[in-house]
Amino acid sequence: MAGKKQFDVGIALDAAMVQFWRAGYADTSLDDLSRTTGLNRSSIYSSFGDKDSLYLRCLDRYAARYGNRYDQALSCASEEPLQAVRAFFEVTLRRIADPDVPDGCLIAQTAMAAPTLSPTIAARAIEALDLQRARLRNALTAARLAEGDADDFAVHMTAVNQSLAVMSKAGASRKQLRTVIDISVSALSHALHARN
Repeated sequence: MAGKKQFDVGIALDAAMVQFWRAGYADTSLDDLSRTTGLNRSSIYSSFGDKDSLYLRCLDRYAARYGNRYDQALSCASEEPLQAVRAFFEVTLRRIADPDVPDGCLIAQTAMAAPTLSPTIAARAIEALDLQRARLRNALTAARLAEGDADDFAVHMTAVNQSLAVMSKAGASRKQLRTVIDISVSALSHALHARN
């Protein structure tokens, strides 16, 4: 349309996502979002709704982007479960090492701030963590790990994955993060060998 400025929704969502990821929900103002997306307040409201709605869109975008990568990493779990789990953790390590995105994890950051967020945003973070746990449980079940063990390891690995993001934000070295992963994979290896 003539006179109406067009913009790429994906680029704007990525910019907003990085802003929320870097500063957190509470410390991100509409002025910050306007500056980082290049959109004025009325464009933000008309395109994305209020701040909560925009944050939910950013959470969904983040969960889908990295969720697809986690799914791909775990796709070989039935044949190579240990390799699949290592690849799963590598997705997190690559994100942590990516200079183009903030340190840590937007889902973990949201979950930690849940008591101060709207119930809808808090619920969305919990849904994302539940999906992560289900993704791992399905992969470990495909690897023929006993159902109870698959559930337990899924809970453990979800927690480990979130802790990697938190530890990296607190300054843990790559070697320390790999040690955490190695211990988890070693425990899984013992469980897989015990099933035979």
